Amino acid sequence: MIQPLLQTATAPRTVSVFGATGSIGCNTLDLVRRNPDAYRIEALTAYRNLDLLIAQALEFRPHLAVIGDASHYSALKAALAGTGIEVAAGDQAVVDAADRPVDLVMAAIVGAAGLEPTLRALRRGAVVALANKECLVCAGELFMREVERQGATLLPVDSEHNAIFQVFDFDRPEAVDRIILTASGGPFRTWDRDSMAQVTPEQAVAHPNWDMGAKISVDSATMFNKGLELIEAFHLFPVKAEQIEILVHPQSVVHSMVSYIDGSVLAQLGSPDMRTPISYALGWPARMETPARRLNLAQIGRLDFAEPDLERFPALRLAREALVAGGNAPTVLNAANEVAVAGFLARKIGFLQIAEIVQTTLETLPLAGVEDLDDVRETDREARRVADAIMRRIE
Repeated sequence: MIQPLLQTATAPRTVSVFGATGSIGCNTLDLVRRNPDAYRIEALTAYRNLDLLIAQALEFRPHLAVIGDASHYSALKAALAGTGIEVAAGDQAVVDAADRPVDLVMAAIVGAAGLEPTLRALRRGAVVALANKECLVCAGELFMREVERQGATLLPVDSEHNAIFQVFDFDRPEAVDRIILTASGGPFRTWDRDSMAQVTPEQAVAHPNWDMGAKISVDSATMFNKGLELIEAFHLFPVKAEQIEILVHPQSVVHSMVSYIDGSVLAQLGSPDMRTPISYALGWPARMETPARRLNLAQIGRLDFAEPDLERFPALRLAREALVAGGNAPTVLNAANEVAVAGFLARKIGFLQIAEIVQTTLETLPLAGVEDLDDVRETDREARRVADAIMRRIE
């Protein structure tokens, strides 16, 4: 489970941002930009968004800038020549950047590529602001073992888990009855399955409340994102699987709740702006000011909640089944979903076929244990191969 870290913030606090050019990375740097005396950037990494990484490096002057796609090394080196910024490239260079001693690592690399650098940071005993779902979905037991063994600290950045973190009584976890993850329901919350079968990628990425990348937006539309968050919550908090509930809340104002045995329900509310949970991690254990729009409940007027429809959104059922099965099942779930979402965005399959491909992949691959990162990688590769073959048959 998470062990809240009661540390004294240093000024300036040193930060490395992994996945600096993505949505979480950019929002993190926006907050650093607004608080220039409070933070110093040690390392910035990106995969292939060379131009943005160069711009960020020139603005924030990290000690190290790393591009994952090694073909961009020469261009990055040339652009930063004379700045004193160290330049590196390649997957291993991204992992090695996690060895640099900093006060906080923002782990925001999307996908399985974030596994190894985040694990390396944990093994250094770092404070890790976790914005990568795959770390806990694919290798939850492995990651949490390292947290305990190395005395590292995980600060969840996902708005839902960050909300729970803010209201969870870690000193008395036995007093918690259940935790409740809220879900916007995505853009197709009220659509029937016949209509959902005709959904286009453009419609799926148009989230009604949040500004997110294409993959995460599609996951929200299928509610796979909430299924992945269910698995994450199981590893992050000292609760059983049956104590985790999901509730559809279209306004995205209540970000999640914790229900206690005395009947009290504590919730964290706020406008849908990722800079709020990011700031909570950046400033921990203090709070920092953000430009997020202040909540006006009188103006909002009403907050709606509903049970999720597992028939129209089978992703939630598949995720819970994978969590209960354990072993490599969550890794298979995640990999197959990534393949299927990529296929949908490329217009190779329909929207409803995303969940069908994931289910068939889960049914095809045998259940096995996960002892180390090599097991995770092998399962991930095999699940992608199987999911791709299933998708080709559908095409």
